[in-house]
Amino acid sequence: MENNHKVINIIDKNVDKIEDLIDIKIDLWREHVLFSGLWWMGVVLSIVPWIIWFMIRKRQSTDLLMYVGFYVMSISIMLDIIGDQIGLWHYRYHVIPVLPTYFPWDMTLMPITIMVMLQIHPKKNPWIKAIFFAILSSYVAEPFFTWLTVYNPVRWRFTYSVPIQIAIFMGAYWFSLRIKFTPLSEKDS
Repeated sequence: MENNHKVINIIDKNVDKIEDLIDIKIDLWREHVLFSGLWWMGVVLSIVPWIIWFMIRKRQSTDLLMYVGFYVMSISIMLDIIGDQIGLWHYRYHVIPVLPTYFPWDMTLMPITIMVMLQIHPKKNPWIKAIFFAILSSYVAEPFFTWLTVYNPVRWRFTYSVPIQIAIFMGAYWFSLRIKFTPLSEKDS
């Protein structure tokens, strides 16, 4: 039991250090990032693509596309947090300072791009779309955000992202084929 208290004490001290670092990060963000050009770009990239998608989406498929979009958001946020926390990459110019991920990428650009690609030419080979998406994400978007100094791939090469992006797209495609939903209000037979 005494060992348990020792472990709890060590964990609590670690949490205190993390909270102190987050306070410093928020102060730096407030002083150097908030209202900067790259911060405004992140805000615009977080909102405008959703407005455009809302106007161009296939209205009859809105629920299905949102289902797919939430899958993409969940996976990209989870992988982004892991990569950031183990030091493979990190982001600067956060829209929201307490998130370790780049909000516009995980919550807007990834899901919107995939949702649009799924609804345009839905009969086209999904593997071709997945490869196109992976190449676009890995060799255009990532280098662009690196050039802007928003994204810093510390121990990561753009090529490593290609199979991951393909898998995310193909997972989204698989989810887009799920049509067996029963309304929650129906009684079990």
